[in-house]
Amino acid sequence: MATLRLPFTASPPLSATRKSPPPRTTISCSASRSTPWKRPYTSVLIVPTGVRAAIGGFAGDALPVARALASVVDCLISHPNVLNAAMMYWPIENAMYVEGYALDRFAEGSWSLQPVHRNKVGLVFDAGIEDDLLLRHLQVADAARASLGLPIVEYVVTDECLEVEKWIDPKTGQSTGRIKHPDSLLRAVCTLITRSQVNAIAVVGRFPDDDVDDVDDYRQGKGIDTLAGVEAVISHLLVEQFQIPCAHAPALLPISLSQSVSPRSAAEEIGYTFLPCVLAGLSNAPQYLVPSPSSREKGCILASDVDSVILPKDACGGKGALAFARSKSNKPLIITVEENGTVLNDTPDKLGIEAVKVSNYWEAIGVIAAHKAGIDPNALRRNRITNIRQGSSLPSNGVAVHLP
Repeated sequence: MATLRLPFTASPPLSATRKSPPPRTTISCSASRSTPWKRPYTSVLIVPTGVRAAIGGFAGDALPVARALASVVDCLISHPNVLNAAMMYWPIENAMYVEGYALDRFAEGSWSLQPVHRNKVGLVFDAGIEDDLLLRHLQVADAARASLGLPIVEYVVTDECLEVEKWIDPKTGQSTGRIKHPDSLLRAVCTLITRSQVNAIAVVGRFPDDDVDDVDDYRQGKGIDTLAGVEAVISHLLVEQFQIPCAHAPALLPISLSQSVSPRSAAEEIGYTFLPCVLAGLSNAPQYLVPSPSSREKGCILASDVDSVILPKDACGGKGALAFARSKSNKPLIITVEENGTVLNDTPDKLGIEAVKVSNYWEAIGVIAAHKAGIDPNALRRNRITNIRQGSSLPSNGVAVHLP
């Protein structure tokens, strides 16, 4: 794709020239329950999208995990695949709604997260959406403004049909895809930012309607989410280009009622759009800033503030997960959940990652509660604490002597 020249640039690095106050010992995250003499405990919950995750691979079925985890930690950072549930959503005061590409950049230390009270949200609709379906989505936006008070300021329609394509990668088994006219989407977002100064973007693309067999498998809680992969492609494109929060909701024609819908997929059966959770999440999603000496003054959260990261058992190979696991300073505790498998094969052992392996999210939250309390999680298990070992001694000449 040829580079699209835009009439503005993404947020530049914050100036490092002016003198800043010394770094604060606390970070800003809503509903923090930390005591004055302890810094807030921050945890990252990751369930990659479009990988057939046993938990988090359907319609918001990882949201209960996020709610439970948020009740234990001071600050929870997660992404739309975990926090979205189509027509349903749950406001978690101490959770940060961070798009996947931005989460990777955050983990790598390239971006920081700045908490906000609210964002000005703009809406982009695919020109390929039928009139009746567009009206349904506009009514959702108006309902969110009137009933929830969300700051949704304007919408635009792309100047071309985006022509979304989706498929399952035959090598990996992941869902993925593309849009044929990404430049049209970029122009629409550019218009919203320059004209209305929005700082968060919700995109609604017209997706091809699924084959009956694919729909039935997914509705029964057995198949893969064929929409999820290309949704990530769309949001990654916009966040990389504009460095602001973004999330996507697919536009699909209503499907016939079924009596055999799994509870894990049922959130997508109760309305005409998947937009409500996206608008709610974006309304107070953190802004993405380049770290600088003034980041602490602005209340930003940095990758070095993260205390623990929770992943499915075989999904440790993403850029963000690897960045956290290979951090050279303030390395967080990595926890993998055996009960949550995917089509991937990126296990901690395969990648040489030191991780605490737990059976399920019950155990993961228990490990985090112990970790937050400053307790070795092994002390909570039978016969997990062995006799202390003697290390090497260091003589006066500075050469280590290893004792037998």
